[in-house]
Amino acid sequence: MKRLLAAAALALLSPAVRADPAWDAVLAKAKGQTVYWNAWGGDERTNAFIAWVGDALHTRYGVEVKQVKLTDTGEAVARVVAEKAAGRDADGSVDLIWINGANFLSMKQKGLLYGPFVDKLPDSRYIDTTNKISNVVDFTIAVDGYESPWRLAQFVFIYDSAKVPAPPRSLAALTDWIEAHPGRFTYPDPRDFMGASFLKQALVDLAPDRARLAQPADNAAFKAETAPLWAWCDRVKASLWRKGEQYPANEPAPIQALNDGEVDFALAFDPAEAAAAAKAGRLPPSVRVTTFADGSLGNTSFVAIPYDSPHKEAAMVVADFLLDPATQAYAQDIDHLGAYNVLDMAKLSSEQRKLFMDLPSDPALPRPGDLAPVLLEPHPSWMTGIADEWRRRYSK
Repeated sequence: MKRLLAAAALALLSPAVRADPAWDAVLAKAKGQTVYWNAWGGDERTNAFIAWVGDALHTRYGVEVKQVKLTDTGEAVARVVAEKAAGRDADGSVDLIWINGANFLSMKQKGLLYGPFVDKLPDSRYIDTTNKISNVVDFTIAVDGYESPWRLAQFVFIYDSAKVPAPPRSLAALTDWIEAHPGRFTYPDPRDFMGASFLKQALVDLAPDRARLAQPADNAAFKAETAPLWAWCDRVKASLWRKGEQYPANEPAPIQALNDGEVDFALAFDPAEAAAAAKAGRLPPSVRVTTFADGSLGNTSFVAIPYDSPHKEAAMVVADFLLDPATQAYAQDIDHLGAYNVLDMAKLSSEQRKLFMDLPSDPALPRPGDLAPVLLEPHPSWMTGIADEWRRRYSK
C-alpha cells in the first residue's frame, strides 16, 4: 500500500528525464544500491516522511532507503571516525547523515565528508542561497557543497492562547512573566538539543557583543559573553517548574507538560510542531506559536555523505530528490511533515509555486511573515560550552 501511495505521489514530481549525461550516469550507478540514512529517530512524522522518500525512490529509481534511527547524530559521526581509524576507507556503514552544526564542523575538519557534491544535483538550482542564508552557512561554517539542505527550522515558543492570550515577545518580558507565574515555565536539560537551543536564544539576547558569537569561543570570550546568561539563569531558577530543581530530559517532555496543564509554554525548533501536535490530540486546539519580536534562532537541516560511503551515487539521488519542489511541498504539508522549505520561490515555475499555494492551513500553523526574522546560529563551540557550563552549575 505504501508503495502504491508513493507511486501516486510521484506524478507530482519534476520530470525524471534530464538532459544531463553526468546525472544519467549517477542514476544508472545508483540503481539497485541501498542507502543507509542515519537520521535522528525521535520524531514519528519525520520517520514517516523518510519512509515515504524510500518508497518513492524505490519506485522511481530502484534505490532502497533504510533509516538508521539515531538518538544523537554524534553516534553516526563516531562510527565514521572509527572506520577511518581502522583504515576502512571504501566500505563504510553510513551512506547519508542528517546533520548540521557541530557535527558537520567536526566531519568537515577531519576530512570525513564526500564532496563537494551539491552542485552536481540537478535540483540544487532551486536552493535559496540569498534569503535563506542558513542554506549555505551552517552555524557560521561555510557549507562549500559538502552538505545539501532539505528543511528549515526556527526556534519558537508553543503556548495555549486560551490561557496566555498575550505571550511575552522578548527575553525581558519572558523574565517578568516567569517571575509573575512561578512554576509555569521550564526548559529541557541542555544535554538535549532543545534545552541548549533555548539557552543559545537567551545568550543571543544577553551577550554584550553578539557579533563575537560568530567566532569560536575561546576562554576569555566565553566567560565575558555568557556571564549575563548565568546571571539570568540564577535569577529565574527558583521561579521555574519544580523550582528549578528538576529539568525535563528532552523536547517532548515540556510538550506533554503543556498538554497536562503543568506549564504554559513548550519549546520547539519546528514552527509546525504545535499544529501537528494539536491534530494528533497531543495538545489542545487553542495552542499557537510565537517568537521574540526581534528575531529567533534558525537553521537548516542538511544531508551529508561520508567519504567512505560505498553508495555515494544513491546517496546523491536521495539528496536531489529531497530538493525536488514537489518533495519540498509534500514535506511542507502539515498533514505530512510541516517542514518549511529551503527553496527560492522565484526560481520555480508557476506550476511548482502552486504546489505551495495549495497547501492546507491550520490556526496553529504560522503563515509567511508571522514569525520574527531568523537569527543565524552562533559558532558550534558556543553550544558545546554552554551545555558543559550549565551542567557544572545546575546539574545534580
